[in-house]
Amino acid sequence: MSLFNKQRLQDETFKLDIDRMRQGWYTDKYFFNIAYMLEQLAASGYTYQGSRSLLPQDVTPEGIDCGDIEVEMQWFTRRTGHTIVVGVDKALSMLRQCTGYFQDGEYINTADKLEVWAVHDGSKVTYDGNTAHIKPIMRVRGRYRDFAMLETSTLGIFTRASRVATNVYNTLIAASGKPLLFFPARFDLHEVQAADGYAYNIAIQRYNMDYAEELGPFISTDAQGDWWGGAGGGTVAHAAIASFLGDTAEAMLAFARILPASIPRIALVDFNNDCVNESIHVARAMFDAYRRLLAEGKKEEAQRYKLYGVRLDTSNDLRDESVAPLGDPALDLGVTPRLVFLVRQGLDQAWKKWNIPDEWQAEARQFCEDVKIVVSGGFNPEKITRFEKLHVPADIYAVGSSLFDNHGPTVNDYTADVVRVKLHGKWVDLSKVGRQACENPELERVW
Repeated sequence: MSLFNKQRLQDETFKLDIDRMRQGWYTDKYFFNIAYMLEQLAASGYTYQGSRSLLPQDVTPEGIDCGDIEVEMQWFTRRTGHTIVVGVDKALSMLRQCTGYFQDGEYINTADKLEVWAVHDGSKVTYDGNTAHIKPIMRVRGRYRDFAMLETSTLGIFTRASRVATNVYNTLIAASGKPLLFFPARFDLHEVQAADGYAYNIAIQRYNMDYAEELGPFISTDAQGDWWGGAGGGTVAHAAIASFLGDTAEAMLAFARILPASIPRIALVDFNNDCVNESIHVARAMFDAYRRLLAEGKKEEAQRYKLYGVRLDTSNDLRDESVAPLGDPALDLGVTPRLVFLVRQGLDQAWKKWNIPDEWQAEARQFCEDVKIVVSGGFNPEKITRFEKLHVPADIYAVGSSLFDNHGPTVNDYTADVVRVKLHGKWVDLSKVGRQACENPELERVW
């Protein structure tokens, strides 16, 4: 599946629209046009007729069949700093299934005539802004017109998936190894969820490898796990609380009673804009059910009511009631460090005010202290870094739209260039000014 197991995803994983991809449906028209032109030139027997070739003096241009020209093309990232490379296996699938040409209505696949090198998904490359120092992540040699129409689609998957993976990786660094819930599905078309979820999972694995961690993936839709066998997870939404007339505790009790115990019970506690008191109220309701079942000897059933966490998702234009008497209206909007500290304090002290028998107080204390705090709403690496510097007791970060960020340092464009051509049986350097053939020791021969 990646760098981490040295396995590549199979063609059927990607469910490519093969017929239309072969016809150029997803291709920038200028690539379609050039492929068609070269095909017609080859059919007519055209050879190079110009007088201003850029070939070395010892290489003659006479007799060069431009229509059947063989080239060496390399793909590389333009994002400065490091990039976590994702999309390689899908690009290879495109080459395998859509390299070739139509003849009398039949598609002739010529992928086996290519020479292909590629890194694995999860590789890390760096770029300093100098195109002489790029590290190719895929290299292809073959007749150009057979794969010219795939440049658009291969660049597209590299750009999208690598951007998401690199943004996730950088966010994990900011979070100091705390779990990262992947919540961006609502911010883009559903068709991209499989690639995005795969990119997220690859970033998790790369982070674990680089920082000796053991974080697991937490995706929100099944589609995000399609390429790697993951499954979506989640608890309650604001709409669920509305369905219980704004009673968060009642919604959580129903959730705990009906949903499998394997699903963490995480209460969304900002519905009434009073996160501290709502967290305490939910914890008490869940603990009462938990204690009752334990007292009845139903330990397995009691686990359904173990409150795993509370999630704070206060809108960025609201100030929570918990901080209103203390906070600055200009500084305490949304989920703030002060709010998280107050929720943690409230939970840790809540059991002291519960009128319960002495023999249950230790259990109650542990129950409250075990509740994790999940924060969401406008979190990005910058905000997470501030939280971490202040040692805010947030246990889990749920991050959404910032993982798609594509401006300034997060711009993750890829480029593909022809850097050599095959003439008279030899490979000759030839590229646009400012580009050249480069090496990457992580490239390995694929076929």
